[in-house]
Amino acid sequence: MELLQAFIEKAIKNEAIQELDTLYLANEIRALEGVDDLSCEIKNNSTLEIVDTLTDIAEENGRIEMLSWSREMFENKLYSFLTPLPSLVNKRFQENYAHSPKRATDVFYRLSEENNYIKTREIAKNIEFEHKSQYGVLNITINLSKPEKDPKEIAKAKLQATSHFPKCQLCMENEGYLGRSNHPARSNHRIIRLGLGNEKWGFQYSPYAYYKEHCIFLNELHQPMVINGEVFGKILALVEQFPHYFVGSNADLPIVGGSILTHEHFQGGIATLPMANAKMRRNFGLPQFPQIKAGILEWAMTVIRLSGKDLEELTKAATLILEKWQGYSDKSVEIIAQTNGVPHHTITPIARKRDEDFELDLVLRDNHTTAEFPDGVFHPHKDVQHIKKENIGLIEVMGLAILPPRLKTELVEVENYLLGKEHKIEEMHKPWAEEILSRREITEENAGKIVLEELGEKFVRVLQDASVFKEDEKGKNALNRFLDCLQK
Repeated sequence: MELLQAFIEKAIKNEAIQELDTLYLANEIRALEGVDDLSCEIKNNSTLEIVDTLTDIAEENGRIEMLSWSREMFENKLYSFLTPLPSLVNKRFQENYAHSPKRATDVFYRLSEENNYIKTREIAKNIEFEHKSQYGVLNITINLSKPEKDPKEIAKAKLQATSHFPKCQLCMENEGYLGRSNHPARSNHRIIRLGLGNEKWGFQYSPYAYYKEHCIFLNELHQPMVINGEVFGKILALVEQFPHYFVGSNADLPIVGGSILTHEHFQGGIATLPMANAKMRRNFGLPQFPQIKAGILEWAMTVIRLSGKDLEELTKAATLILEKWQGYSDKSVEIIAQTNGVPHHTITPIARKRDEDFELDLVLRDNHTTAEFPDGVFHPHKDVQHIKKENIGLIEVMGLAILPPRLKTELVEVENYLLGKEHKIEEMHKPWAEEILSRREITEENAGKIVLEELGEKFVRVLQDASVFKEDEKGKNALNRFLDCLQK
């Protein structure tokens, strides 16, 4: 099939245009490409291949450089022609939602993949495996999907005039934004508008998804993350709107929060992440809320699970726990609520629907630091930072490790070191490798498997470091004291 015709047929299939629009679109593409003849044959009819070919032609003709665009900006502009306008995307979403919430998200998800907003090709590069742990099966990902910055792009970004538009990468103003050298291209971006109480919110998918149907719910207003009773109500209301998705929020404090604290947003998806499958370690009662079931999860971090049918009661029970936790200190286990009026305690909440009940998992967090632990008492400690030193956010809390790309090559050198081969092992990995050698028999056949197993165990330690109540007797007794205070 001819290249331009193949592109036009994709636009029609996506309902971005109608038959009457074909001549118009063809001329728009010719103008963008800077050439009239786009009749070359294309063997692979995939959307990625079609757009790649058009972008290659533009690059060969000097068109991208002439426009002072990056390749990504040009590609996304082409994808925007394959994507219906926001009003149409929202109209179809509402029509499908009237049939079922899942149909609405299915159709929107397919569009987000087809127009390359979800970077399927890049995501496929990630290294993923499962790790059997004492808490169940954990998911481990070495994240290779986000592209490294080209040196030319870095240099160009330094020369870019300062701009405060959009305010951040989550703002609604990103919808359709061309991009620039220091801000991602978003020409193909579409946001579903939602009502959440009296507020206006948006719903979109994550471009570099970490799990199945990884989505983002974002406040229309650029306002900071916060964890309070209202937020518990919001994430439960979103689960009510999308009962096939879980919805959670990163914590609102540094060290224990996510990478974006300046714009209120939640994350969700259809995936069942490991923590959702965790069993109950023990149950306890909340006398103020007799209809709500409560318990402590069998998990690497300290998690209270609430369940019930009444969203208002669930919200109130969660708010009680948050308020008690925010004011709770126990110096015998280094739990400090505040220092000179600066708060240290918050919660990472995750909501889902299970059968007829709603569940709300409350992960207790503490971000205080000491001279011994300057990165955080309940943050990955120095001896595991060679694997993971970044904040432990919502996704990791739920048992999905997002590990840095450097590990792809570094783990090969660890394996070589274990086998006594020529190696270029990083100094920071040597103590770990020596410790593995001291207790495991390494062979050519099992070395790779052992390295991955030990990597999984390091992630277990990362989570245990972030747990506020440890699993030893001292920690269990301290947890009992906190649970006692919830009864009062």
